[in-house]
Amino acid sequence: MLRTPTGGAGRGTATADDRPMSIGTVLLQLRDEFPEVTISKIRFLEAEGLVEPQRTPSGYRKFRAADVERLAQVLRMQRDHYLPLKVIREHLDALARGEQVALPSGGLRELSDGGPEAESGRVTAARIGRAELLAAAEVTEGDLDEWEAYGLVAPTAEGGYDAGMVTVARLVADLGRFGLEPRHLRAMKAAADREAGLVEQVVAPLRRHRNPQTRAHAEATAKELAELSVRLHSALVQTALRVRLH
Repeated sequence: MLRTPTGGAGRGTATADDRPMSIGTVLLQLRDEFPEVTISKIRFLEAEGLVEPQRTPSGYRKFRAADVERLAQVLRMQRDHYLPLKVIREHLDALARGEQVALPSGGLRELSDGGPEAESGRVTAARIGRAELLAAAEVTEGDLDEWEAYGLVAPTAEGGYDAGMVTVARLVADLGRFGLEPRHLRAMKAAADREAGLVEQVVAPLRRHRNPQTRAHAEATAKELAELSVRLHSALVQTALRVRLH
């Protein structure tokens, strides 16, 4: 959920205290719902015409609550519907003009395992095709070929790319804007594989158990360990940077 400028919870709800915000304040508001968003991502969305903050005479960006809500809408449409930025911009511009338009289809192929979740209408897995991944990550065929050659991105065994791989592709694209190439990211991929191996060692005995509840506990444990691993990795990187930059 987005933080309002007064500190209360809300999703883009304007308040009486709609003071201009710096890009850093906007980042803090968005990160509750979008933990992977960065200042460079906000600047990129501005450059692509998705948001137009005011500028001070000295050139500093000043965002309003409406700008923050528009950014959140863009990020949700990317995350939940895998839509390219051009389509998102046209959709939001149409809404701003007061037009009643349906959400465009991102070509998402929703797959179900046929279980109780399918009967209730909830989706248990999703895949998108190569063209849709290129649009979602805003990259070229050559970029994706290179990422796959380095093992950073790979289709599922059934074909297509799942939601997690879409996230990886977007992050690789964002890092590329800073000049980080796939060859630079091999160490991150190798570290992730090692961390996944450690988690697997912990939960493997639980997954082999005959009791379904124990196997379900294995999945929950694997998820919790993965989250802890990510938090530790982030803390270690930030600590290392503080040592190097001070």
